[in-house]
Amino acid sequence: QVQLVESGGGLVQPGESQRLFCAASGSVFSIYVMGWFRQTPGSRRELVAAIATDGRPNYADSVKGRFTISRDNAKGTVLLQMNMLKPEDTAVYYCNAHDYGTGNYWGQGTQVTVSS
Repeated sequence: QVQLVESGGGLVQPGESQRLFCAASGSVFSIYVMGWFRQTPGSRRELVAAIATDGRPNYADSVKGRFTISRDNAKGTVLLQMNMLKPEDTAVYYCNAHDYGTGNYWGQGTQVTVSS
């Protein structure tokens, strides 16, 4: 069992930066992949970035070169650094984790709004 708690988010202007932080608790040792998804009303939840325990990151094409994901395996935390934010980045962002089995866990979501 894994619980995920997100922090960060809020209102930023286009071109500015913001950080999202997620902390896992419970069976942290069982986590294989951690990442972030985002969703807007009327749209499917889409992968933003993910990172495995070996440090290999994957990014959506829309955020490559702007977002950076990192994690601390021992602490069970993951950070999403978001730079050069655009209005189309506005969404609810969800922390996600998969364990080495079939477990799939979600945070409650945090709103990121990019607007002038």
